[in-house]
Amino acid sequence: MAVLTPTVLTTTQLPRPSRGGRPRDPSRDSVIRAAILRLLADVGYGALTMDAVASEAGVGKATIYRRWRTKQDLVVDTISDLNREQVARPDTGSLENDVRAMLQSLLGIVNGPAGAATLSLLSTVAHEPALADAFRRGPLVEWRNNFDAAWARAQERGELAPGTGDSVLAETTSALMVQRWLLTGRPVDDAYADEVLDTVVLPLLRGAGSRA
Repeated sequence: MAVLTPTVLTTTQLPRPSRGGRPRDPSRDSVIRAAILRLLADVGYGALTMDAVASEAGVGKATIYRRWRTKQDLVVDTISDLNREQVARPDTGSLENDVRAMLQSLLGIVNGPAGAATLSLLSTVAHEPALADAFRRGPLVEWRNNFDAAWARAQERGELAPGTGDSVLAETTSALMVQRWLLTGRPVDDAYADEVLDTVVLPLLRGAGSRA
């Protein structure tokens, strides 16, 4: 998923371990992360506060500070884990069905809380290297790995020519959907995803397969 690629990407440490006190309750992590995404979508990074996260999640401030020391730590950690549970990892035995499943997964993400939070962060990421690095090492890697696996399986089945996964063709798979989502404000829905797949992506992939 080729999105959010700033000019400079600086490696920054992920949030530091807890400073002690009562052990973390893992069951609260998903609730807190969901609250963070909602607040990012509603108020943006600049107006986000640790107190607001605690209030939105319905937990005490101490619960937040046991997990993250600063607002940046909190958002970096949330971004790094973004999409991990939502990204489809299909192995249908067919390139067409694998790609269709992954585009449907992308559709669900961009239209959900993660997508709304990402849009709100766009203007901030270019000025916050830690956030840019979190996107690069989190959701972008997650998407790239899953597409790479699909390309590799298709090459083994003879559906694609070797090297397709590193080509411009591979980058086009989600590019139109991402462009519409990030830049146009027009709906990214099932009908659009099917149109992109059937009229652009699959013909290009089949052409690559014919050169195998």
